[in-house]
Parts: sequence; C-alpha cells; structure tokens
Amino acid sequence: MLLSEQDQFLSYSGEVLVFQLSKPKHEEEADDKTMNLCVRRMAFNRDTKLFVQKSSGVFSMGASHSKIEMICCSCTTDSRTGIILPCILMKKKKRNCVKYFLLLLHSSNQFEPSFYFKLDYELKEDIRLFAGPSLLWRHGNKLFYISSNTCVVQNAPVQLSSVVWTGEIVGEGTVVLGIRTACLPETEDPDGFSVSDRAIWGSEFFGYTVQTQKTLTGTCFMPHAYSRVVSSVYVCKSERLKKQLRISLVAITYKNQLIWFQNGAPKGVCELPYEKPCSVKPALTSSNDLLFAVSFASGNSCVVQRRDSLQVASKWQKVKCVLVDDFIGSGSEQLLLLFKDDSNTDVLSTFQITDLGEVNYASGINYKHDVPAAEGLQENGLLTIRALETRLQAGWTSVRELQQQLGLQKRVILESCRALIDLVEERTHILPNSKEEGLVPLWDDVESPPDSLSKETSLAPEVPEHFTEELWQRVVGDSLVVGVKLTESFYLSLSDVSLSLVMDQDFSSISPIIKCQSKIIKLNKAFSALAVSSSQIEPPPKKMKLDLHSKNDLKKEFPKRSSRIQLDGAKTVTAVTSLSPLLAFHRVCCVVLLHARKQNHQNDSLQQSKKLTVLCGKILLSLEDISNGRYSVKMLRDNSYCTGSMEDILAVLAVSVRFSFQIVSCDCTLTPVSTWLLGEMECTPFKECQDNIFCHRAGNVHGTIFNWALKNPFEGVLTVFCRNLTVLFQCLHSLIRVLPPSCCVKLLRSGSKGVLTEQLALALEKEMLTLKNSLFLKETKAENSLTWGNESGKKINNAPLASLLDTEEGVRQFRKKLQNEREESVQSMNQTMNGALYQKIALKIAEAQLSSDMIVWRLA
Repeated sequence: MLLSEQDQFLSYSGEVLVFQLSKPKHEEEADDKTMNLCVRRMAFNRDTKLFVQKSSGVFSMGASHSKIEMICCSCTTDSRTGIILPCILMKKKKRNCVKYFLLLLHSSNQFEPSFYFKLDYELKEDIRLFAGPSLLWRHGNKLFYISSNTCVVQNAPVQLSSVVWTGEIVGEGTVVLGIRTACLPETEDPDGFSVSDRAIWGSEFFGYTVQTQKTLTGTCFMPHAYSRVVSSVYVCKSERLKKQLRISLVAITYKNQLIWFQNGAPKGVCELPYEKPCSVKPALTSSNDLLFAVSFASGNSCVVQRRDSLQVASKWQKVKCVLVDDFIGSGSEQLLLLFKDDSNTDVLSTFQITDLGEVNYASGINYKHDVPAAEGLQENGLLTIRALETRLQAGWTSVRELQQQLGLQKRVILESCRALIDLVEERTHILPNSKEEGLVPLWDDVESPPDSLSKETSLAPEVPEHFTEELWQRVVGDSLVVGVKLTESFYLSLSDVSLSLVMDQDFSSISPIIKCQSKIIKLNKAFSALAVSSSQIEPPPKKMKLDLHSKNDLKKEFPKRSSRIQLDGAKTVTAVTSLSPLLAFHRVCCVVLLHARKQNHQNDSLQQSKKLTVLCGKILLSLEDISNGRYSVKMLRDNSYCTGSMEDILAVLAVSVRFSFQIVSCDCTLTPVSTWLLGEMECTPFKECQDNIFCHRAGNVHGTIFNWALKNPFEGVLTVFCRNLTVLFQCLHSLIRVLPPSCCVKLLRSGSKGVLTEQLALALEKEMLTLKNSLFLKETKAENSLTWGNESGKKINNAPLASLLDTEEGVRQFRKKLQNEREESVQSMNQTMNGALYQKIALKIAEAQLSSDMIVWRLA
C-alpha cells in the first residue's frame, strides 16, 4: 500500500501507527459504496535499522455518494478504563450535511466507534482531541465541545479568537488556553492610550476549565503583553503549592521566537531559524536534556535545546512529520523525523531517529561497523564471568565469617538480658566463667583500661537546655495520647526514642508507672509521606520520574534531603495509654519522661550511643476538662478540606491500627479507588497533608484515615488507619464492590517488599562495617600498647655485628638483644583486650545484627 499526502501518523507505545484510507480491491470498479480505514503498526528493528510492520487492521465504512476524510488523530484517555488509546476523527460529507465520528483503536487492531454528531458546517479551526475521548473546536469566536459521556454538542460561555493549547492541569481538570478580545479598563480614558498600549490591551491570554466552566487568569501562565504574539503553547508542568497554581510552559510566537515561561514570568527566549512556526513538542532524552521540536508551515523543523539557555541545536528541511516516543526501547524519548519522499514507497524508508546525543539512526546508512566482532563479545563474556566468580567467592567468605559469629552473638544477647533483669531488680550481676561458656578470653586477668576509655565512659550524655518545642495531650475514644515535639537538632542525634508516663502522686497501693505504648509518627507536610513506625524510617526511592524541567529547576524544586529529616511530625514522639484507669483518680498529674540513646560520632569510636532519660514536663488530667471536651479531637469540614490540627492528626494516627494493601489491575486503571474515597466514603484531605484523607461518612468508619499512593495507573498501595478490624472489614467490603472483578487486593505484611529488601541491604552493610571497625579498633589499640624495645634494650651497644662477634662478651650481648626481640615479637602476636572494651564491641555487633535479623523476619 503506497503512502499518500492524506495519511496520518501517530506514535503510540514506541510504535508508529500509519492510518490510510483506501477502497477495497474487489470494489474498485463499483460505485464507491465502501471505504476502508487501514492501520499499520510499524516498529523499529535495531538489527536491520528499519521500520517493519508488526500488525494491521481494517475498518470498513459505507461511502455511497459521500466523501470520507481523516481530520486528525491523537492519543487520548478512555474514561471507561483510564487507558490511553489512539483516537482518530473522521468526516463524512454528503451534500450539505457533514457527519463527524470518532474511532478508538484497541491493541487488537479493532476499531471501536465512540460517538458521532452532525453539523451544518465543516470543522476548520482549532480542532483538539482530549481525554474522554472528547473533541473541542472553534467556530467563529465561539468554543464548542462534545464528549463520549454526553454525545451532545455543547457551547462554552466564552468568546475567543484562537485556541493555543488543550490538556490537563493539576486541580483543574481539562483546561483550554486561548486568546480573546480584552476590554479597556473602565477607569481609564480610551483616548489616553498610545498606539502600543492599544495593541497590548487589544487581546488577553486566559484559561477555561471544561468541567467546572470557570475562567483562569492569564497572568499565572505568561505576562499580559505576550498574548498578542503567541501562536501555540505547550504546558510542561503544573502543580499547586499553598493553593497557588504554578505553571511551566513553552510558547512559540508570530515573531519566530520560542519563549520559556516559569510561574508567569519569561525565563528564556530563542530565535527560530524559519518563519511561521505552527507547533511545538517536548522530548526528555536519556541524558535528561529537555528538547523542543518545532514544526513550521513550510515543512521545515528544528530542535531547541534547554540547558543553561535556549539555543537551536539542529534543523531539517522537507520534513513531513515529527513524532516523539521511545522508538528504540531505551527507556527515554527520541525524535522521529519522517521526510518527504518523492518515490512514494510503501514503507517508512526516509527517516531519522535522534536524541542529539548517542542515539542517531538514519535511513540509507550501513551500520555494520557498529556490530562488535564475535571474538570481542566472547572475550568480554569471559572477563565478566571471572569478575562475577571473584565477587561470589568474596561474598561466601563474608557469609561464613558472619555465621561463625552467630553462636557467640546469641550467647552475648542472652547474657545481656540476664544482666538487664538483674539491673532492674537491683541485684549484682555475676559474669559466668568463660570456660563454662566455652569462650576464649580476649583479655588477661589483670585489666588496665585506657585512660581515654575510662574517662569517656564516665561522662554523661549532654542534653541541651531547650530540647522540646511542645508538649500536648489529646483524648481519642478511651485512649489518652501524649505527644512531645522535639527540636530538630536534638531529635537527629537520638535513636530508640520512647516515652513513659509516671504519676506524680504518692499512691502506696498501686505502681506509679503507667503502662503505655510509644510510637514515632512521621508526617511530612511538604510531600505528605505518612508512616507510623516504632523502628527505622524507610529509605527514599533511588530513581525519580523526571518531569519536563531542566536540571537546575529540578534541583531547586526537589532539593536533596536526608532520610531522617522530616517536617513537624517526624520530630514528634507519642505515648498511648488507657484513659479509664486514670479517670478513677478524678484528677491526676503525670510526669512525661523521654528515653533514648544519644549518638556519639567522635573519632568513630565504639561509644556509638548512650542511654539517657530526661524530663519533658508534666500533664494535668481531670474529669472536668475531659467532660468539657478540652482535649477532644476536632475534625471538621471546611469546603473541600478537613481542618484538623497537626496534633489532632497525630493523635488519631497514634491510636489507629495501620494496614497496607497492594491493589493491582490488569485491564483497567485504578480510577474507581479515588472515586470511592471521595464519593462513597465522603473523604476530604487534610489541609496539613493533602495526600492523607479523613473519612466523614456516618457510622463505624467515621474517623478512618486513608492514604492512596499510585505507583502507576494500574498499581497502587492503599493504607488504612482504623480503630479495629471491624472497621477495616467494612471498608474492604465497600471497596471490593466498586473494583473491577479482575483487580487483585493483597495485604502487605509490613511495607512493600522492595523497601524491605533495600532496608535489609543497608542493615547488612552496617553490620559488616561494624565488624570491620571493631577489629580495626582492636588492632590500633594493640599497636599503641606495644613497646618496641625496653629500657634495658636501649642501653645495648649498637656496635657493628662483626665487632660484637669478635669477643665472648660481644656474643653474649648479641644473644641477649636477639632474645629481647624474640619476646617482643611473641607479645605482638598475642595482644590482650580489657573487658570493658570487649563488652562495648559485643554490644555494638549485637545491635547491628539484631536490626538485620528483624528485617529478615519481616520479609519472611
């Protein structure tokens, strides 16, 4: 089948779709009653460096006394499944009646009619396809649109002279950016404007939201003065920060310029090499370079590269079409330029694939020199195998060494537990005989700890004068929640943090210690990353999907942060206890104590942490205050948000039980989950952390907190914070009814497998470094304790060897010197270690191994 000028090209999932209209071969001599719409899927073959046809499909249409044409094609989202599908707009003209219909192309190459409509005029101006699928066009100065949900042509209540972009904007849905005639300010005299002022005020740039039918001011996109010269726009990124809409876009003008706008201000401009630019497309390459492919009405194209500044990187002539996709399967985008070919062949024979970097494939070039020789490949394979064998052998050696320490580790932990019990019961702990335990002593009977070590152990950990920012309490149901907000510098120096409550009254009949459960709640206000844990923090992802921004912008908007640094909630430690026993005293005062280990990083010594217990303050609890609702949690609706304070949110999370579910769908996106949360469950996001939503639905589920995180359109993790299992089962029962039957819901035992695997790798690395540093410290202390030559040795005559051996006294002196050196050599091979240092080493190793063992148990 030969290519023609009327053919349409579309990139989809790394393939090139070629749409063509043709007549059936058996009806070429008939009265044009049938017309076929053919599609061919062309894929790039990296071996032959050519496009080959993978599959094809045909859609037959009745064309009796009618003229059928293809208007445009694009990739849009099917609202029924959430999957992006190729979509093509067809026109069927019969006399004065024009019929338009929209077709969806599925992966099986089957065409599905979406909707059709009739008009008494032809579509010619600003035709756009968008999600739904939906169609938008301009006729005169009026805006019309139709979607597959309504199948009715609707007229938007706006007047505009042109449409420059249509797409999705965060928080607004589908937005149409256009230019319309502006009215002069009523407070100014029209005759007082100059010619240039009249030209500027003659038009304005604005946005129109299709779903909510509201108008967005144009100043958040670009300054007002640019509205008269802009011909086309592409919005690269949109986000909301503190209720402010922030937009990054690129625009081309009638002045043959490409301009980059950031949050309504121009950030860069580039002169284009040709006249009459008509469209612009972005591409993010493997080197994270942002490219803009600009097409011109003359059939020429150029690429503008954005690094430190905008500059034309390359240009081409006689270009039929420019497509952007991952055509070679490298994981990044490339440009595909289809050139005009006078031979009119039936394949995509004249093309070029490039990213202006390492990727550059062009038709008509022999790539044999790019294929390495078979001998080279075989040699590289052998070298790789040898390197892998060496690494495997080193790994097995490390594993055997760790296994040898396992028996000793268990005994040390058991003895440490016994010592802790004796310490609590105020009994003197007696260390067992090393021979009975089967251990080899590493120190002599006489211990002489170094001065530095004894001084270091005698020092108490330093606590700053002001280490708490806030002490608060909340009543949630039958539980009392006490929270301590620590200063950031103090919190980052701690580990194993917990709280305890002690009654400040003298009750002889009961214990003053209150049984409670401590939790560290990490609630990030900036990124809304929420977790409840009493152990370590999940490591951040290693790779992030880059948006259409430059490197500099990415560094500004996503600065590097330590995995331990969180906002507000990460510095808050909570304690939860039963409220009913405390109310029996009518009025009770409790002391809040903070228990932790303070880190010590001086000289990489083994004094890694020291236990500390500090007083945070006192809380007063009375039945009268609780009856008046003084400490109650207040979660109220304010428009579309929940107005709970940060302390209220932390209190609810502290008393809730956390469950995480992985939801996977094979054939449709997980849009129903968001609809279920916002609709049936009546959830609203917190103002403090908008990714976490509060359930306002009446009944047992009221007060449940959800966190819905999508990994991709077909997989996500739903985290539920609920009071008990009954509430959880009610939520799951309601959720399963709205999910498609093919969805798979799986309970995650304790976080995702990928995160736990990464935590295990970090824990094992820390364990090996602990062993290595411990042995290195022992060798260093041993070297420092050696004395090479005693005082008597210094008095030995250092005469030449020949003169010493000439006399009997010389031989006796040489023999004595040799004996001293031999004894010193034996001592260097049999160094001792004091008991305090060994206990520190064993404790540090045990802590590291316990951490890795806990993660292995969670993965099992």
